[in-house]
Amino acid sequence: MASKFNPLCACLFQDPKQLSPPPKTLIQDPKLIIKGGSTLSGHVSISGSKNSALPILAATLCCSGSSNLKNVPCLSDTRTMASILESLGAQVMTFNGEIVVNTDGLLSVEPDSTEIGKLRGGFFVLGPLLARFGEATVGLPGGCDIGARPVDLYIHGLQALGATVELRDGKVQAHVSNGKGLTGASFRLDCPSVGATETLMMAACLAEGNTVISNAAQEPEIIDLAGFLTNCGAVVEGAGTDTLYISGRRRLYGSEYSIMPDRIEAGTYMLAAAITRSHISMSPVIYSNLTCLLDKLSHAGCKILQLSDDTLELSAVPGATRDNLQGFNIKTHPFPGFPTDLQPLTMALLSTCKGISVIEETVFENRMSHVTELQKFGAKIQVCGSTALVFGKGNASPLCGCQVIATDLRGGMSLVLAGLAAEGCTEISGISHVDRGYESLEMKLQGLGANVTRMTSRIQ
Repeated sequence: MASKFNPLCACLFQDPKQLSPPPKTLIQDPKLIIKGGSTLSGHVSISGSKNSALPILAATLCCSGSSNLKNVPCLSDTRTMASILESLGAQVMTFNGEIVVNTDGLLSVEPDSTEIGKLRGGFFVLGPLLARFGEATVGLPGGCDIGARPVDLYIHGLQALGATVELRDGKVQAHVSNGKGLTGASFRLDCPSVGATETLMMAACLAEGNTVISNAAQEPEIIDLAGFLTNCGAVVEGAGTDTLYISGRRRLYGSEYSIMPDRIEAGTYMLAAAITRSHISMSPVIYSNLTCLLDKLSHAGCKILQLSDDTLELSAVPGATRDNLQGFNIKTHPFPGFPTDLQPLTMALLSTCKGISVIEETVFENRMSHVTELQKFGAKIQVCGSTALVFGKGNASPLCGCQVIATDLRGGMSLVLAGLAAEGCTEISGISHVDRGYESLEMKLQGLGANVTRMTSRIQ
C-alpha cells in the first residue's frame, strides 16, 4: 500500500516565500440558456433511477464483500452518496454507469456530516450501520427545502427493533440496547414514508427474528431495494404492498444488481413533449410505474402508444390532439397516486393548456416555491396554501422567455419545461439543483432538437 502523503513534510521542502495563503477557490455558477419554441422529436434514453440508486448504495453497507451496481445514473447526488460511503472506509469504484462498492474495510460508523448535509438520501446509512455494527452516528439530512421531512419515523422504527436512539448536537446517535444486535418486531408507520420504509427494511434484514412493517410505502423504488437485498441473501416479502414481512439474516453478501429506469425522468420527458406539442419516444420505461401520469396526459388529449415492453411513444402534435390540450386536475399522493415529484412540472404544462386546472399538494407543504418563477414567464397561477389554480390558454398570455432561478430539483425542472415552451430566450440560474436528478440533461434535450446550452461563469 502506498504511504500516506504528509503535508507537514511537504512544507519542509517549500520556499518560505511560497507559503502565503492560497487564492480563493473559483466558484462555478452553472446556468441553462434556452431558446424556446423548438418542436421536439426523436428518441430519448431514460437513465437509472436516482431514487432507487441512493438507498441501494446505502444498502451495500449491509453486505460483506463487493456489490456491483449497474445502470447507476451519473448525478451529483449519486456522487455525494459515493463520498459518504468512502468517508466510512468503503472502497468505491465507478466506471461506465457501474459502481462497485466493497465494505469489508469499513473504519467508521459516522459518515462525513458535510456530505450527509447535502442530500436527504444520505440518512439512509443509519439503518445499515446500526444493524451491521451495532452503532451509528449520522448527521441530520439535507436536500431540497420543500417542507418538513422529520426523522421521527426512522427513530421510532429503530427503537422498535431494539435500538437506543438519541438526537444530540444535530446528529442521530444510535446503538443496540442489548449489546448484541437488533431484534425483529412488528410496528406500524404513522405515514407511508418512503425513506423510513427503506431505512427500516435495511435494518430489519440483519435483525434477529422476524419483522413486520405495516403502512409501509408502496413506491416502485421499495420493490427495487427489496430486489437488491434479496439478491444479497435477505428474505423480504410484500414489497409493493402496504405490509412488509422480513426474516432477519446474520449476514448478507454483496451481489450484482441493475437499477430500474427512473420513472420521474421518464415522466419529465413525457411532460416536455406535451408542453412543446411534440412527438417523441423513450425507453426503457416501466409502464405500470407511470399509470397515473399517463391517464392524465391521455385525458388531456395526448396520444400514447406502448411500442414494446419498455418503449413508449407520446404525441402532443396539434393535429393529433384536438387542436390543443385540455387542462386537468391533480392531487398528489404516495404511490400509486400522482407523484409529488412531477407536480411542479405538470403545473408548467397546465399553464399552456385550455381551461382552469386545480393542483392540490398533499405530500409536502412547501412545494409551491416554483410558482413565483413560473409567473415570471407570464403563467397565471393563484396559490392558496397547498392548492394552486392554473389559468391556461384563453385565460392567460403565452409564456415568454425570462430570467429565473431554480431553488430546488423538481421546481427547477419545471422552469426548464417552461423555457422550452416559451417565446424567446430563457436563462435559468441555480441549475445545480436540477443536476441532482437529471443525467446529461442538456445533451438529451439537444438530441431531441431543443436549443439548450449550459453556461458556466466563474467568480473569484
